[in-house]
Amino acid sequence: MLVEESREIVVILDAEERVVAASRRARELFEDLEEGAPTPPTLGRGSELAVPYEIDGRRETLLYLRDPGDMGAYEELRAGFTASVSHELRTPLARLLSLLETALLPDADREGLIEQAQVEVGQIRELIDDVLFLSELESGRELVALGTTPALPILREVAESLAEPSARAGVAIAVEGDEGAELPLRPRMIRVLASNLAENAIRYAGPGATLTLSVDSSALTASDDGTGVNEEDLPRLFERFYRADRARASRGTGLGLAIVKHVVTSAGGAVEASGERGRGLTIKATFPTS
Repeated sequence: MLVEESREIVVILDAEERVVAASRRARELFEDLEEGAPTPPTLGRGSELAVPYEIDGRRETLLYLRDPGDMGAYEELRAGFTASVSHELRTPLARLLSLLETALLPDADREGLIEQAQVEVGQIRELIDDVLFLSELESGRELVALGTTPALPILREVAESLAEPSARAGVAIAVEGDEGAELPLRPRMIRVLASNLAENAIRYAGPGATLTLSVDSSALTASDDGTGVNEEDLPRLFERFYRADRARASRGTGLGLAIVKHVVTSAGGAVEASGERGRGLTIKATFPTS
């Protein structure tokens, strides 16, 4: 009776893998489930948790199954992500191979080619690091929220650490906010947010732009007065590998803002982008207040 009325997708099999019992939800999803009949092929073995046990000398197995619709969506997402990563790696790998082949030619500027190759290796490493970090976030192995942390000192550290690349890009970084403002994040996660937001502006805001990182008790905001993006692209900026234009396709891993969104939502917050082409970009992460 308990199995019959369970809200889970549950099936009991005997030692010969014949169906002993099934929950109502399991029978709704798998129409070929019949008591006493062999396990139907549609059950999708390998997508369930199997718990063997013994009762009155009989060996049986309790199966907890996943909804095949959910699995299909997951597999589609996983396949799409894998394809995207493969595509993103292919370009710097092709450039790296070309540089190395050119370095083998007579009279090649080997020193200059090696320096360019090092840049490509750095980009590949950055992409791999971002993919692994995002995977850790999604699997829950990387904790996001653990108490609250004063944010302004960390924003200043990030701005200082990015002084050299921001100067090369011609993008100034300003930091402002309440000295006592705390965010419901671990220090490392605040650093991750600020770094990714600042690096996004350094790459795309354009020379002469100013990025302002600001914080209060409920929000972290990154606002620049640079080139901006088209209004229709704003909702998609947090998608993995999404590039709003050709300029964005040539720089960065395409995962920075996806990581920002995942960190913020994992802490119970929300993130949004606003702005328009030629009028800068503002990204605001808001958090629940106690």
